[in-house]
Amino acid sequence: MSIQAGQKAPDFSLYSSDRTKVSLSDYKGKNVLILFFPLAFTSVCTAELCAVRDDIGRYKNADAEVLAISVDSSATLNKFKELEGYNFTLLSDFNKEVSRAYGSIYETWFSEMKGVSKRSAFVIDKEGIVRYAEVLEDAGQVPDFEAINRSLASL
Repeated sequence: MSIQAGQKAPDFSLYSSDRTKVSLSDYKGKNVLILFFPLAFTSVCTAELCAVRDDIGRYKNADAEVLAISVDSSATLNKFKELEGYNFTLLSDFNKEVSRAYGSIYETWFSEMKGVSKRSAFVIDKEGIVRYAEVLEDAGQVPDFEAINRSLASL
């Protein structure tokens, strides 16, 4: 099941790269950009998240927090964040529950890997309603950041 614009965003609690438990409900009253990505240290994922890092002011100006989620472990995400200097929260969906809840999971991916997050983006408003949803089947593509930015600007 995929999440559509207009729906209430499913709440979740995951551990961050620094092993702090983070819940979507912690951000009530703020806009949130959730980015699911397949795997840390891969070329497209790194380029996508580096672009977000470099444009973080745009998200801060939209009163939005960025949460990037993958099925990597917290330890892997911690090293990835440290190496790339990410200035937003990376969350581990190691058990794949949140990726499934958002319809953002490849049951079988490259080289028969199972249970990897699909590259996707969700804009959640201050009341917890999904205002933008994009789930990509091709992991080589990145979300439409122009559309994401328009969505955030309209909130």
